Amino acid sequence: MNQKVETYDESKVKTLSSLEHIRLRPGMYIGRMGDGSHPDDGVYVLLKEVIDNSIDEFIMGHGRRIDIGLKDSSVEIRDFGRGIPLGKVVECVSQINTGAKYNTDVFQFSVGLNGVGTKAVNALSEKFTVVSYREGKFKRADFEFGKMISQKDGRADEPDGTFVSFVPDRKLFPDFAFDLEFVKKRLWSYAYLNSGLSLYLNGERFYSKDGLLDMIDSDAGEDKLYPTVHHKEKTIEFAFTHSSNYGEQIYSFVNGQHTKDGGTHLSAFKEGVLKAINEFAGKNYEGPDVRNGMVGAIAIKIQEPVFESQTKNKLGNTDIKSWIVSTVRQAVTNFLHRNLPVSEIIMRKAELNEQLRKDIQAVKRQSKEKAKKMALRIPNLKDCKNHLGDGSKKGDDTMIFLTEGQSAAGSIVESRDVYTQAIFSLRGKPQNLHGMKFDKIYDNEELYYIMQALNIEEDIENLRYQKVIIATDADVDGLHIRNLLISFFLTFFEQLVVSEHLFILETPIFRVRNKQKTIYCYSEREKQDALGRLGAGAEITRFKGLGEISPSEFGQFIGKDMRLIDVNVEHSKDLPQMLEFYMGKNTPGRRDYILKNLI
Repeated sequence: MNQKVETYDESKVKTLSSLEHIRLRPGMYIGRMGDGSHPDDGVYVLLKEVIDNSIDEFIMGHGRRIDIGLKDSSVEIRDFGRGIPLGKVVECVSQINTGAKYNTDVFQFSVGLNGVGTKAVNALSEKFTVVSYREGKFKRADFEFGKMISQKDGRADEPDGTFVSFVPDRKLFPDFAFDLEFVKKRLWSYAYLNSGLSLYLNGERFYSKDGLLDMIDSDAGEDKLYPTVHHKEKTIEFAFTHSSNYGEQIYSFVNGQHTKDGGTHLSAFKEGVLKAINEFAGKNYEGPDVRNGMVGAIAIKIQEPVFESQTKNKLGNTDIKSWIVSTVRQAVTNFLHRNLPVSEIIMRKAELNEQLRKDIQAVKRQSKEKAKKMALRIPNLKDCKNHLGDGSKKGDDTMIFLTEGQSAAGSIVESRDVYTQAIFSLRGKPQNLHGMKFDKIYDNEELYYIMQALNIEEDIENLRYQKVIIATDADVDGLHIRNLLISFFLTFFEQLVVSEHLFILETPIFRVRNKQKTIYCYSEREKQDALGRLGAGAEITRFKGLGEISPSEFGQFIGKDMRLIDVNVEHSKDLPQMLEFYMGKNTPGRRDYILKNLI
């Protein structure tokens, strides 16, 4: 059989404009596309890129207010900064690598993308308008699908600043909708990181007078043991307090970017606090003694941030460590000497933590032989070849599936990527450890094995996988196992959840097919839609469990089109009450709640 060979010559080489390339490969610029049901979906990235430019103006001392209008699919953003130079308005929103972010005299600590952000918004919008106001004049440009359709300029009786409006392209973002709760959460983050800035969303104000102090007070709530410690300079700000909860929760930011996996600035902050407390107390506490129960945050501003991973969630600059350690140590030491009643509470907390650590070590020693056997080999773990933090590019793509039983694990084992996907199969329902102490983990083999497989016994700094994915059946038992695992992580390893490493795998409930096509459906609505497309005579299969999906089918559900639900925490202060209600011993209260809310 003769195959037609395509000629490869000059005619096959294409040159795309900047905006054409963004439209052709949007994922390269904004990550996931999505429909607005996840906070990392593309429509929120578009919103963020425009707001970031306004934030940069505030950081440089221009404009203390940003107005955001959100109605249906339309977005309007107006700041009161310097405004884009009128002669460069069109270039700044349409030509990649054009912008003032490269000039560190004009933008010292930029949070926006260098020369890309607004161009991506323009390219991926069906309508895009930019207006710059400077010194009584204006310049306006209107675009559709990344192509300019009109521009005009003249005089305007308006304060200096920039106005941007856009409507995301529904061909690229089908069926999208903005979730106001996601937007509000991001605006509060902006407010805390930029004290004194007022952001208005449809008239609702987001404002923080004291920055990270307000953030930690809001997060810790009434559970904090003492007034929040707060220190702020031009390029560094931090705040922390302690609660009676177990574990530590410390947020870190670089130039307004939330570094979920920490990095140099976070480790330096921890070291600075430890040195200060040891110096003040004349003791030699270990890190966990000081940080157990801590709720804190550190934010720094640097001109050239370097990130360790593709996800840009971990800072790698090593030259900043000594500066941060020294600044934090000195500030905390001064605070402790000036606030002796608070110092006493912190010292008591450290002593209690130290005793708890020693008690756990005693348990470890008592079960030393058992721990040795466990450490030799973790049963039911099918590991992958790469791991998070091992220096390989694939390490950032690693994940471990916590599966329900051997049958489900079998399908995943046969269809997985052995380089990035590991499987841990549960033998049944794990024990509910809510309300128990950390040492109970050592009495439960399965939960101990999970802790060891993830390498999070001391902290999550050495977590072996980027994603921890709970994969259970979509039935009552599967949901119960899912809740038990989530409770386990929230009780003892809250930072794993806060850092957004915990996920739930969505797998199809139905398979609808005819002789020509097969459609997998994740809900009753999707099943009905599939029947409408394939006809009433289509064959319907309901998957009762993961084990019923053959390996040949399962591969696509853990591949590039994998559906994941991220498990996150809005406010730590609500966690103890929530866990006690759902996982505690108040069976009558839960029963009444279920009966009242049954549909």
